[in-house]
Order: sequence, then structure tokens, then C-alpha cells
Amino acid sequence: MKKLTTLLLAGAFSLAAFQAMAADKVTLQLKWVTQAQFAGYYVAKDKGFYGEENLDVEIKPGGPDVAPPQVIAGGGADVVLDWMPSALATREKGVALVNIAQPFKSSGMMLTCRKDSGIASPADFKGKTLGVWFGGNEYPFLSWMSKLGYSTDGGPDGVTVLKQGFNVDPIIQKQADCVSTMTYNEYWQIIDAGLTPDDLITFKYEDEGVSTLEDGIYVLEESLKDEAFQDKMVRFVRASMKGWKYAEANPDEAADIVLENDASGAQTEKHQRRMMGEIAKLTAGSNGALNPADYERTVKSLLEGGSDPVITKAPEGAWTSMITDKAL
Repeated sequence: MKKLTTLLLAGAFSLAAFQAMAADKVTLQLKWVTQAQFAGYYVAKDKGFYGEENLDVEIKPGGPDVAPPQVIAGGGADVVLDWMPSALATREKGVALVNIAQPFKSSGMMLTCRKDSGIASPADFKGKTLGVWFGGNEYPFLSWMSKLGYSTDGGPDGVTVLKQGFNVDPIIQKQADCVSTMTYNEYWQIIDAGLTPDDLITFKYEDEGVSTLEDGIYVLEESLKDEAFQDKMVRFVRASMKGWKYAEANPDEAADIVLENDASGAQTEKHQRRMMGEIAKLTAGSNGALNPADYERTVKSLLEGGSDPVITKAPEGAWTSMITDKAL
């Protein structure tokens, strides 16, 4: 009996070891550093949702010097997170990114301005200095300015663009009248720095008719020709969306999981819990499938750029429901 028990235990351990070895590896490149913006993926890993799908997922944090399209084009990731304006512009330039899922239903991008700058509406942007992120994040801004008919070369009838670092110093130090912010991050950094909501006026890109679908899941078109890769992505998306819905329902726990994965130690509990609460508002209403109407609205806004549109023609093959149809 003892020998039988030993054999059974050995068999169980061998099976577990085999399953661990057999798990399919997936490398995910984030768009930015470890924070609650990406909570769904960290939750999916921490709670074993990827493991249940026989996946071994490596989550690579991003940063100011990391461009997800370049990473995946160079073979450094299987799947990346990107904003749709950036992904479509990248596709037109020759890197064939395809959106396979869209966990974020709403955009959190804003332009936040000081009221003492005299700005009360977009009509008051003329002659002002506006802080803008680059590295692919500038496309929604350029689309908006083109729609308004404003030059971005300065002058009384245009706007002066300040290349904004990933902080809010320009608005605090009055180097810029407005800066780029996200509802879940930089806006609150401004508040924490001492300005109050009454000192500020915000303009959400969505409210201004500039669609900025954010944090979509993208892969290379060539990869989707491989049925084994397709199967991996079905399982990856299914587990990731399970992670996102868990994070929505348990925001404080999700924020704590993010903090446990923050190797830099730069994040704080207060900021991450607040961020997760705001992120949950953006993922709410999405089951992971891209709404074709949202896609078409994004394309339309990017094409409406006058003489300098973000993209010059409607893309073909830039998204597919192939993965979410099976995953969800």
C-alpha cells in the first residue's frame, strides 16, 4: 500500500511538472510602467486564470523609452497593448498590427488647463502653449487640432506644442497653459501637487468628438496565420478578460496585486487604489470584443485631419473578431 501511495504521489508530481513545462508561453508588452492601468493582466496571472488556460504569461512593463509596436516588430513580444490611433498610424507605416480585443470601452484622455490661463473652451486654445505626449500618444491631439483648424506651429492663430514629459510639471510651473492627462493618473498628480479642481478646466477627447480607443490588445497580422498562435490568443484573451472583470469587481484587491508586481517600488497604495477605481469606469461595459462602430468612429476622426491627417486612408484588416468570437 505504501509503495502504491508513493507511486501515485510520484505520478501526480510528474503530471504537475509536465503541465508546467507544457504551458504555452506568451510575452505581453505593456504600454507603460506597472500600474493599475494594466490590472486585469496582473490579476489574471496572480489568480491563476492564465494557468487555467495552460499559459505561462510574461508581463513586460513599458516606459518612456519603450514603444510597443517596435518591440513586437523586433520579436520581443507576442502581443502588445497600444492605443488605436497609434496602432493604425503604425500599420500605415508598415508594421501590420491587428486589434484582436478591446478591454477598454471608454477613453480616459483629457487636456487639463489652468483656469487662470483664460481658457474656457477649445476656442481659447489659440495662442496658448499645450503640453503633448509623443511616442505615439500625440496622434489624438494632432487629430483634434486638425479638426479645430489650428496650426501646431505656434503663432496667434495656432497653438504652441510643448513636448511633455511623463509628469505634470509644466502646468504646475506655468510653462504650459494645458497639459495632457489621463482621468486615472496625471489629473490626480496635479491635484496632489496642490491645485484644486476649481483651479482647472478639463476637456475629454471623447466629448470633443475625437475617438481615442485605448489599451487594445494587438498582435502581428502574420502571426494570426498560425492556428496554434490563434489558439493561444483565444486562451489569452479569455483569461485576460476574466482578470479584468475580477479587477472591476474587486478594485482594492486588484490595486494591491499591482503593487506586489511593481518591482520599481515607485507606486503608492493611495494612488493605485484611486487609479483602479477610475480604470474600472473605462473597462466597464466591455466584454473584450471590439465594437465595429467604435472602430469606424476612430478611423473617421483620424482621417479628418485636413491637409495633415493621422492616417491617409481607411485601413483594411486592422482588426478581427476571430479571437473574441471564440474566446467569449
